[in-house]
Amino acid sequence: MEYKLDIHTHTVSSGHAYSSLEENARAACARGLELIAMTDHTPAMPGGPHIFHFYNMRILPRMIAGVRVLKGAETNIIDYNGSVDLDEEVLEQMELVIASLHPPCIAFGTVGENTRTLVRAMDNPRIHIIGHPGDARYNFDVKEVVAASKATGTLLEINNSSLKPTSSRPGGDVFIRRIFEECLSVEAPIVIGSDAHFSDAVGNFPEAHRLLKELAYPEELILNTSTKRFLDHIGLEA
Repeated sequence: MEYKLDIHTHTVSSGHAYSSLEENARAACARGLELIAMTDHTPAMPGGPHIFHFYNMRILPRMIAGVRVLKGAETNIIDYNGSVDLDEEVLEQMELVIASLHPPCIAFGTVGENTRTLVRAMDNPRIHIIGHPGDARYNFDVKEVVAASKATGTLLEINNSSLKPTSSRPGGDVFIRRIFEECLSVEAPIVIGSDAHFSDAVGNFPEAHRLLKELAYPEELILNTSTKRFLDHIGLEA
């Protein structure tokens, strides 16, 4: 299976990542990728960039080192109503928006609270992807969240970083498998993200690839395998 894109990458602007945007793009080019998304953390994350970082993305070129770069953000879900920490004016300028649950920004809720939070976030048409939903500390009703993903078109991410033995999200491998077994059962399209915080990780998905291979997930439902299918899904021109 050949992967064409990585939708979850961080630069030094995130505060705890170690590569520049150009370094990430060059690493993507070296791996044969056609597209990456620049998805730095948003201001509620400690060390995250000022809001001006997102307003100023208009100066960035469409292509860097032969790779298309989507101007995006990994937003923080900040309450159990699914609100995120970028306002509508900024969200509408982003080409790709990931919404994630992070412990510094929202407390671990009950199964019911976490389920409601994710479903309401997916109701927001500006949000394209739920980031690392396999964080077992934010347990949720898998069937309900996957059904909402299928209904709204909001993609669930297999986060390669969460599957590593060094992951900061304990128990994620078991929970992630449950989520994507359910996605497979309803034929929901999904997406892989490296969650790269250093350029060497860009487009490198060995743990996610192993899981998808074990599940025999159809290639046409893995949107990383086609730049056009991915861009069509999120409503951007190829």
